[in-house]
Amino acid sequence: MKNNNRVWDFFASVRLAIFTLCALALTSIIGTIIPQNKPGNWYVETYGAATAQFFQILDIPDMYGSWWFLLLLGLLSANLIICSIDRFPAAWRLINADQLAVAADRLRGMSFRENWSSAGPIQQNAAALSTALEKAGWRPTSRETGNGILIFSGKGAWSRLGVYVVHVSILIIFGGAIIGNFLGYKGTVMLPEKNSTDKVFASDTSEPIDLGFEVECDAFTVDFYPNGMPKEYQSVLIVKEQGKEVRRETIEVNKPMTHRGVTFYQSSYQAYQDFLVSIVVEPDRTGKVFTIPYQREMEWPEKQLRFGIVNAEGTGDRATRLKIWLKDGEQPASTFWLDNNQQTSIPSAGRSFTISAKQMYATGLQVAKDPGVWLVYLGCCLMLVGLYIAFFLSHQRIWILLEQEQGGASTNVLCAAASSKNKSGFTRTFTNLTDQLRGR
Repeated sequence: MKNNNRVWDFFASVRLAIFTLCALALTSIIGTIIPQNKPGNWYVETYGAATAQFFQILDIPDMYGSWWFLLLLGLLSANLIICSIDRFPAAWRLINADQLAVAADRLRGMSFRENWSSAGPIQQNAAALSTALEKAGWRPTSRETGNGILIFSGKGAWSRLGVYVVHVSILIIFGGAIIGNFLGYKGTVMLPEKNSTDKVFASDTSEPIDLGFEVECDAFTVDFYPNGMPKEYQSVLIVKEQGKEVRRETIEVNKPMTHRGVTFYQSSYQAYQDFLVSIVVEPDRTGKVFTIPYQREMEWPEKQLRFGIVNAEGTGDRATRLKIWLKDGEQPASTFWLDNNQQTSIPSAGRSFTISAKQMYATGLQVAKDPGVWLVYLGCCLMLVGLYIAFFLSHQRIWILLEQEQGGASTNVLCAAASSKNKSGFTRTFTNLTDQLRGR
């Protein structure tokens, strides 16, 4: 009934598989050439109003999430499932078939076959050939037939399942991608130094997403080339749960941090016109860090201390030297220059101040959660295994039919073989094996 069902035959056909694979390859090329998830006005400015409207109709800006791309994936999935259901029973029967029940006429019609005559009774020749097969790495079994003895040995029967392993791996990859799409997210956040957040903003909708924990940027550093271009930058992130620090890690480009399935990638930064000033009062070693706007006075009342950044030197939005104004109670005010992110000691009446100052930055983080990624990894590993089995292994079978010749002084030997693939390579295997069996 299944074979007469046209709908079943359509979804089980190789033509459908070829069509969906080609369509997916072509559309993936389009999705690579045309930037995805850009603002609508970007497509208008780049391609023109008419083309941009055409793109919107076909969901080209979000092609991988469009209804027709998901339909192609659904067609491929249905094709893989139904094709596997349709063809798997035949493969399973071949794996578990009684190979000693094969007819002699079938052996005589195989393309790989060789005949010879061997002296001695049939039982003696059967034992010798079985031993030779074992020495050659085969595991023979035998059975007496109506007019002789049939020996069989096979290798790689399970290689017939390689293609189904590939099918399953693709479905697992699709399943992981679906889980990641519906239960995961991609977001961004610009987090100033010494600030924390428990939310990020979705990359496509800018909607806030709750992290389930708090992340703080404890410090940010950036190194520059002599021409002023950024060389490398990194952030020190602190993860807090219920107000307690549970993790501290330094991240940089291509070195992300993952916590509870959420991965933080260092992607960008932003320089502020605010400064972080750290002051340690000696000899009691009392310290505090202040965020100071440019050319604004800050006060530390407990220490009767006033200070501020009155001038700065730098290139572009990067400050390299800072001029600091400091007044200790009724003592005369002092001003001094300090390189960015350096420290100095300033003496005062009966005490001294260790001061460090740096320009304040915000770290730009890309945040991703993909609970299906491990399924994707599993699917990829299975695919590699399945492809190796499908392309490099084959089901090889050897039959040896022994029939006693008239008079009983010698035995007629027919050696036949079959291979599911790589027949040219199996030709050498068969020739070498028959040479060993004949004692050449």
